[in-house]
Amino acid sequence: MKKLIIPLTVLAVALVLLVVIGGHWDSWKSHSTLQKTNDAYVTGNQIPLSTRITGTVSRVDVGDYQSVHAGQLILELDDADYQAAVDEARAAIDAARAQLAANQDAKSAADASIESAKEAVAQAQAAAESSQAAIQAAQAQVTQAEAEYHRQDTLLSARAATHQQYEQALEGRDASRADLQARQADFARAQAAIAGSRAALAAALQQKAELEANDSALTAQIAAKTAALTIARVNLGYTKIFAPADGQVGKLQVHPGQLLGAGIEIVDFIQSGAWIEANYLETQMARVRPGDVADIAIDAYPSKHFRGYVSEIAPASGSATALLPPDNATGNFTKVVQRVPVKILIDDNTEPGMLRPGLSAQVTIHTDKMRATTQGAASGN
Repeated sequence: MKKLIIPLTVLAVALVLLVVIGGHWDSWKSHSTLQKTNDAYVTGNQIPLSTRITGTVSRVDVGDYQSVHAGQLILELDDADYQAAVDEARAAIDAARAQLAANQDAKSAADASIESAKEAVAQAQAAAESSQAAIQAAQAQVTQAEAEYHRQDTLLSARAATHQQYEQALEGRDASRADLQARQADFARAQAAIAGSRAALAAALQQKAELEANDSALTAQIAAKTAALTIARVNLGYTKIFAPADGQVGKLQVHPGQLLGAGIEIVDFIQSGAWIEANYLETQMARVRPGDVADIAIDAYPSKHFRGYVSEIAPASGSATALLPPDNATGNFTKVVQRVPVKILIDDNTEPGMLRPGLSAQVTIHTDKMRATTQGAASGN
């Protein structure tokens, strides 16, 4: 019996330790100052450069895997058709502007016609008023002449007047009547002139309104043709494909003389400034904060040590943002420890092209050490 006491005691202590460690393992792991993972990879901005228009490749200015600078020409399409479209759009705008200028001249002529017609109406109205006054005066003369004629006729019947006096009175009556008719004819002509001048004024106003409508239409045409020119220039610009930033191109998939359609990928572009994406277990994230110092080992460079820091922590786990996230509402649920992506930026000045997306890495985050610049910023606040 005494021989069993020691083994049983050791077994009991082992069981107690196993239970204690098992129950607090996640807590100890989460609060460790060193959080390590080998689920980490070099990544970066990988941009597929594609065509926006259809065209034939006229030249390729870079080679496979060549380093390029922002704005450097990578590929150029034959731009003859697109340059012709730009020239045609410019010519259309010039023609529309010429039509607008001619319409402006026509509007000036119409304004002159309106003013002339208004003056003609005013002159005709003045002539009509003058003729009307002359008619009134002539009517008074007719009345006086007829009265004199009747008086002389009566006197002649009574042998109290001579034939000469009678004939003078008759001649005066007839002359006054003829003068009245002439004045009435002048008034009729003045009335006709007023009607004609008003008709000319209405025609000039109608022409001005039509020219105003043409003015608006031509202005709209110029705006539309200007937009067409903008589109033509944009399409012309699409004949040249430039590097969007400093980086490196992959293997070219097109060659001079090849006809390309819109949306065809020509090359993969890898932007400079790679970083590390480390996928940590959720049980390791309790103390990880942006600014924590990180030690990085790249499998491709086993003898080189890299230093970086935590830049950002993903707002969700990798499974939550996956294309097909798991459905935990099913009856066969099995709890799986999730991983949270952590972005690690590298402080060291590495050689260009040394860190290539896809390379495997191992990352150790020091949760008790903050980046110096981060600490300075914190203390400054």
